[in-house]
Amino acid sequence: MAAARYDAVLCDLLTGLLNSWDLWDDAAGGVEPGRRWRMAYLRVTFAQPGPYVSYEDLVREAARQEGISETAVQALFDGYGALRPWPGVAEVLTAVQARGMPVGVVTNCSVALGEKAVAAVGVDFDAVTIAETSGWYKPSPKAYAAGLAALGATAARTLYVAGSPFDIAGAHKAGMEVFWHNQAGMAPGDGGAPVVMDSRTIEPLLDFLT
Repeated sequence: MAAARYDAVLCDLLTGLLNSWDLWDDAAGGVEPGRRWRMAYLRVTFAQPGPYVSYEDLVREAARQEGISETAVQALFDGYGALRPWPGVAEVLTAVQARGMPVGVVTNCSVALGEKAVAAVGVDFDAVTIAETSGWYKPSPKAYAAGLAALGATAARTLYVAGSPFDIAGAHKAGMEVFWHNQAGMAPGDGGAPVVMDSRTIEPLLDFLT
C-alpha cells in the first residue's frame, strides 16, 4: 500500500466549512449588499500586513465602506451562533479523523465569535486557531504557522481546505497544498496559486485523501 501523502488537514472555517455567506446577506437585507459587504471585508482583512486588530472593527470598516448600517452589523454578530456547515462537512471531516488523521481550523475571527462558529460545524476538532489568540490574520505566514503548530503538523505534510481565493495564495505560500472547497461559487483570483482540486462539494476530499 502506498504511503499517505498527508498527515493532517487544516481548514478555513467561515467559508471553507460554514455557509456564512447567507448570514451576511440576511443581515444586510439582500444578496447584493451582503456580497458587497463581505467582499469589502475580505479585501480589508487580507490586506492586514501586521498583527491582529479587532475583527469586529474590520467588519464595521467594511460596512462603512459599503454603506451598511450598524443595525446590520449587530445582526451579523448576533447570528454567529446560528451558522450552519455546508452539506457533508461534518460527515467528511469526522470520517477523515476516523482514519487517524487530525483535522484543525485556522480562522480570521475574534474569540467570542470564532468559538460560536467552531461549535456550529459539529466536529470535535483536534486544534482550533483563532486570529485573536494567535495574534495574526491570514494571509500572514504566521497565521498558518500557528495553525500548523497547534495541529502538530508540518506544512509539507498538511492539506489545506480553503474556502475563498483570498486564502489559497496564503496557504500555498505557507508551504501547503490546497483543496478548494468552493461551495460559495467564487471566481479564481488573479494569478491564483495552484490547487490540487477545485470542488463545489466537500465529498471528493475523502477520496482524494485515500
